[in-house]
Amino acid sequence: MEGGFNPDLIAALIAVSCLTGFSGLALYAIRRAKAARHRQIEEAGTTLPVARVKRPALRPEDVEGAAAEAEPPASDEPIESAPAPEPSDADQPSPASGASATALELVAPAEPEPAPAEARPPAAVPPLHLATSVAPSPGALPVDKPRGPVRPVPARKRDIAALVPGLERTRSGWVKRLGQLFAGKKELDPALLDEIEKVLLTADIGVRTSQKLLAEIRESLDKKAIKDPAAVWGFLRRRSVEILTMDAPAVDFSVAQPFVLLVIGVNGSGKTTTIGKLASKLQSQGKTVLLAAGDTFRAAATEQLEVWGAKVGAHVVRGKDGGDPSSVVFDGVKRARAEGIDVVIADTAGRLHTKTNLMEELQKVRRVTGKAMEGAPHETWLVIDATSGQNAIAQAQVFTQTMSVTGIVLTKLDGTAKGGVILGIADQLRIPVRYIGVGERVEDLREFEAEDFVEALFGEDAAGAEDGS
Repeated sequence: MEGGFNPDLIAALIAVSCLTGFSGLALYAIRRAKAARHRQIEEAGTTLPVARVKRPALRPEDVEGAAAEAEPPASDEPIESAPAPEPSDADQPSPASGASATALELVAPAEPEPAPAEARPPAAVPPLHLATSVAPSPGALPVDKPRGPVRPVPARKRDIAALVPGLERTRSGWVKRLGQLFAGKKELDPALLDEIEKVLLTADIGVRTSQKLLAEIRESLDKKAIKDPAAVWGFLRRRSVEILTMDAPAVDFSVAQPFVLLVIGVNGSGKTTTIGKLASKLQSQGKTVLLAAGDTFRAAATEQLEVWGAKVGAHVVRGKDGGDPSSVVFDGVKRARAEGIDVVIADTAGRLHTKTNLMEELQKVRRVTGKAMEGAPHETWLVIDATSGQNAIAQAQVFTQTMSVTGIVLTKLDGTAKGGVILGIADQLRIPVRYIGVGERVEDLREFEAEDFVEALFGEDAAGAEDGS
């Protein structure tokens, strides 16, 4: 068409713009058409009225709203040529638009013949390429680039294998005997349940806890499951974890400065050795530690604490032999506050739980510690010798009646088959076990984890459930 006015091309542009929702493109096409018509009139030297471009017949739902927005108001005046609009991001087709590539190809007309060079649109207007645009498939839609590899949160390191040697005697004792009862059995009869009860009663778990476990087996398992050795064995393992798991937060030695820990227990339970090992662990974590030698009635205890202090680099405060233990602990807390030390661990004289006057003196140590620092002691741990068996339960009961015990340390598990006592203590006193001692080395004082302990204790290789050994 002369002057570059091609009605078919203009109609195609309007149709495509209506279908795709690009009203700016339709407006641009109309302006170009009227400008070309105006130039034709001027070149012919006539003053004919401006002809309007007729849009092709389209479905009302396709052009409703878009056509009304695109067409300018009618006027008898000639329309002046308007500059081409600058392209913007909003005018560009988006892969996420409602029309798919297939729909575009169905409704778009064929590309017209190339127009003469003088009628080509200005260079500022980008080529449309509507008929050849291909929308990406849903699988190829652009996605946000990952910020980096997603690294899982490291789980707590479990070292169950290191627990097994320390629990070997207990594993080869009542745990293995239980496993032998279950091994090779397809059903459990009443006589076998009686044998299980005997094993539990002789395992130093305690009569109360043993009878409780047997009653729970009968009540919790149905008639079919109670005859299944694997179900009963699994119940004992699961119930042991529940008994040993306490709803108590982990100890945070940073909640106070100094954090004051009072350690109590009978003679020979392993208090001083436990204090030395714990001081070594805290020093390795970057904390400064002060040891208060409150066992003034036993010179060997003070000397042993000084050896540990020199070994791990901890301060040691001691008093006169036979002096007041409360004053030693008081001086230790005051010095720690003055020197900015992180943790104070106070040793105390071994107290026989049957001696009332000695237990009252232990209460005095606790009161004086509170006078040295408000809120102290922040933790009071009872050290129990696992080799004492069921007697350990009686000790724990008396100490907890006299003192506000917040944690249990069970020592010498590697030297006894009576490790089941931990179940009786936890079940009857409901005090969390903080540490267990499974050897002579510093690393053998281990933080207690109920699941790890039960897995190491009830392992099938120790129980002999598979081979019937």
